[in-house]
Amino acid sequence: MKTAEFRKVIYANYREAGRTFPWRDNTAPWGVMVSEFMLQQTQTERVIPYWERWMKKWPSPKALNRASLEDALREWSGLGYNRRCRSLKECARYIAEKHRGVVPGVPEELLSFPGIGPYTAGAVACFAYNYPAVFIETNIRSVFLHFFFENKTGVRDGEILPLIAAALDRKNPRQWYWALMDYGAALKRITVNPGRRSAHYGRQAKFEGSFRQLRGAVIRSLVSSGPACRENLGSRTGIAAEDLYDVLEVLKKEQMVGEEGGIYRIREEK
Repeated sequence: MKTAEFRKVIYANYREAGRTFPWRDNTAPWGVMVSEFMLQQTQTERVIPYWERWMKKWPSPKALNRASLEDALREWSGLGYNRRCRSLKECARYIAEKHRGVVPGVPEELLSFPGIGPYTAGAVACFAYNYPAVFIETNIRSVFLHFFFENKTGVRDGEILPLIAAALDRKNPRQWYWALMDYGAALKRITVNPGRRSAHYGRQAKFEGSFRQLRGAVIRSLVSSGPACRENLGSRTGIAAEDLYDVLEVLKKEQMVGEEGGIYRIREEK
């Protein structure tokens, strides 16, 4: 399929069935960054109420920088992957202290921020500043697999990225990526997910009974009920002593939790 024809198909679908989200209605850079952190491995509809509450409470990087990590985790509770919250909090500090409160507008600068990889750097620059970045995520990947790799499996992102660059609407990259993502989301509802033919495809591990679930339970307990010794945390969470030890050790290494005199608490930035 030629690039012009491909764009025509994608934009036709967007005009007819494009989705609306609050971070698309308002593309202020900070709101875009918050949305990108929240949307990682989380369904879009679940994110909307969290994003709206967060932006009312902390409408700028400086506002979040003034808050405690404990407050941020309390607001984040239910989204999962709490390290995203800590990374977003650290990004707020970077922006407030090193960038005069302004989210950078080019991927190269954003890549130096905590928790930001190539996709998030490109997405924030594009959706906040209409910067013509080249990036890939699950829905974009599905679209290109569907149109350009119909009968091929084990397709690597390195094969897809040149096609993304060639098809990019450089006059309006923001809307083009919205259109691609919406088409990819629609594909998964009407056909077998093309993403399964990617070399990078992997099913998400079950949450129930996972180490991730145990981590989340410890964080929720510390946020909702305050600092505690290991024994009290075990009573609160119902986590077996050996598992709780492992969870706390990991959380300490990640600097999510601090311990002093046998008491564990959410660790604040110094």
